[in-house]
Amino acid sequence: MEVLRPKKLETQPKDQVIPWAGRQLELAGEILDNPGGGLLFATQTIGQVRAALQERDADRWAEVVAILERAEDQAVHREFDDSRRLLAQAIEKLSPK
Repeated sequence: MEVLRPKKLETQPKDQVIPWAGRQLELAGEILDNPGGGLLFATQTIGQVRAALQERDADRWAEVVAILERAEDQAVHREFDDSRRLLAQAIEKLSPK
């Protein structure tokens, strides 16, 4: 086997990240308190969305990133209702006006 270079990461360019991020956050909210790893996968998803937004345009998404940080923290502390409320807030802020 010949290894030439790392495989290119598939990411959503520019504003195409918005629908992806919204759907990921919806899924995270749905599985937060599911037994069998829901919390793990949800917090991982929240972190991935937060990182993707920050990586693309930290200034533009600063408010959403801050909300997602709080949502992730609330989830880890098993404050699922608060976390879901924050996720809904982040999704709303992602939506075009």
